Amino acid sequence: MQAGLPARGREEMPDPNRFASVAQLDGSPRRRYYTGRDLRRAVAIADLRAMAHRRLPRFVLEYLEGGAEEEATLAEERMAYGRWRFLPRQLVDVSQRSLHTQLLGAPAALPLVIAPTGFNGLFHRQGDIALAQAAARGGVPFVQSTMSNDPLDEVAQVPGLRHWWQLYVFGGDEVWQELLRRVEAAGCEALVLTTNAQIFGNREWSARTRASPTRPSVPTLLDAALHPRWVATTLLPHGLPAFRNVIEFIPREHRGLMQSAFWIRAHQPTSLSWQTLARIRQRWRRPLLLKGVLRLDDVRRAIDAGVEGVVLGSHGGRQLDGTVAALDLLPAARALVQGPVALYVSGGLRRGTDLLKALALGADAVLAGRAPLYGLCAGGSAGASRALEILQREAHDALGLLGARSVGELGPQFLAAPLSCEDPASTRKGGKK
Repeated sequence: MQAGLPARGREEMPDPNRFASVAQLDGSPRRRYYTGRDLRRAVAIADLRAMAHRRLPRFVLEYLEGGAEEEATLAEERMAYGRWRFLPRQLVDVSQRSLHTQLLGAPAALPLVIAPTGFNGLFHRQGDIALAQAAARGGVPFVQSTMSNDPLDEVAQVPGLRHWWQLYVFGGDEVWQELLRRVEAAGCEALVLTTNAQIFGNREWSARTRASPTRPSVPTLLDAALHPRWVATTLLPHGLPAFRNVIEFIPREHRGLMQSAFWIRAHQPTSLSWQTLARIRQRWRRPLLLKGVLRLDDVRRAIDAGVEGVVLGSHGGRQLDGTVAALDLLPAARALVQGPVALYVSGGLRRGTDLLKALALGADAVLAGRAPLYGLCAGGSAGASRALEILQREAHDALGLLGARSVGELGPQFLAAPLSCEDPASTRKGGKK
């Protein structure tokens, strides 16, 4: 069963990665994910997730795992990967295979980007730098969030890093303009503008860990004290992290961790519009990606606005509940996005096979959020690297089992569409009309 789902919905919305009861007889053999500390024994992202759950206190886990309201979008993102089924081809020489690709015109070891996530200092000390180091070792880009805890110039100095920056618009125009000046000076390769977070999602389970919006409850504090490994590796010796890239824009009386988070939320303009994008586009001349799109007409408008990439996604199921899965939107979006504009998807990736399904449906790459975070929580930078290694190994093996030699060969011909979806093959020349 999927953690985080409301009890009354668990039987209706099974996790595609749940235990396979067909391989068991009355619960035998007994199966458990690995929860120790040896990262080499983590053979799947689910093991890193189990290790993270053992290490982290409840309030951090609720922030990491939870979604909005009924968490229907959170579940839908995982179930979408389960609905699409492979059609492998046989007797193909797959002795030489490669996941290498081009992202924004530069080589990447695999078609994956570490997605922007905030509060990473709650998961592990210097969490943003740790994720950046893992990305550099893995040969993929890292998108640093506006709500990150490590200074952007320190992250940018990680050797070999492809450093992208995610922008939240808050306060007056002078704030995002100053942030872009600093990001440009730090040498960031691309800007990722998030569009679907100007109103904060109703994340009820996370709210239940607090006595007030900015103060944790007594049970939350007691639970945190029962996790000494997390306290030692995260809070000591510097205490709770701060939003060091934006703290100066926040009034002094609101600069505590939770106080500053809520201040920024209250000052994110609901007037964010295509005109705002046009002003940012005029100011930022390097690659610009628009993140959080879930409508085809918005995909079209983004292309017309001159962006270099579109990221389909629901903000990890943490904003509007009950939306479509971005994965299911891919085939139709791919028909719109042609030429040099990149098409990415985010949300729900846990397996290398998930990565291949997204690519076959038309994505140029997948933004992975929780999967590398599980590794970060389990073992810092080395744990995040282990997450990337697992995904790469699974995808490399599955590529061969699918009968393909490169990501460039992938397409809808390798997938059987869900009954509820139009067959993507029907849109190809010669396909069924």
